[in-house]
Amino acid sequence: MFNPSESLHLNYAVIAGMIEEHSKVLDLGCGNGELLKMLTTKRHCSGIGIDINQNNVIESIQKGLSVIQGDIDEGLKEFTDKEFDYVILNQTLQSTEKPDFVIEEMLRAGKKNVVSFPNFGYWRVRFYLFFKGRMPKSKMLPFNWYDTPNIHLLTIEDFFDFCKEHDIRISKSIYIKRGKISKNPFNRILTNLLCEEAIFVIEK
Repeated sequence: MFNPSESLHLNYAVIAGMIEEHSKVLDLGCGNGELLKMLTTKRHCSGIGIDINQNNVIESIQKGLSVIQGDIDEGLKEFTDKEFDYVILNQTLQSTEKPDFVIEEMLRAGKKNVVSFPNFGYWRVRFYLFFKGRMPKSKMLPFNWYDTPNIHLLTIEDFFDFCKEHDIRISKSIYIKRGKISKNPFNRILTNLLCEEAIFVIEK
């Protein structure tokens, strides 16, 4: 049976594999710091995390990480242009109030940038909404409509359109399906339909 925790661990492994050793990284919406800890210990990166939740910040600091409490919707004005080799926005874009501004700020602060999000165009999500007439719930989207942190759900196609409109270059993309990296040579329509999660490296 598919275990959502396996998908999370795969997500971390994929992102860690995208980032060169000894990079300087900024993890936006870093949660409890698990990904940032992996990057510092296994990839020998120097890193800073930002999270709005005080408990997450405390837990991250207890892991020995450098994490500050802050709201990324307010920008990254404390950081200079291209200060980081990588800025990471992992499973956080859909919960921001101003996703376009957040992406603009991470592109400013990072030489390269990693963005991942659950794909709302995934066929099971479409099936759920069409046949049940209710907001979808799944392993990737487990919340009820009234308590979800996800306020700007998007699809893979939406993200491609956004990058084209804002002259953002996608230098790498990896898609996850049922807890595994998708190895099939899908076209974009099928990728949008069959994959649950997308991970991109973007540059400006």
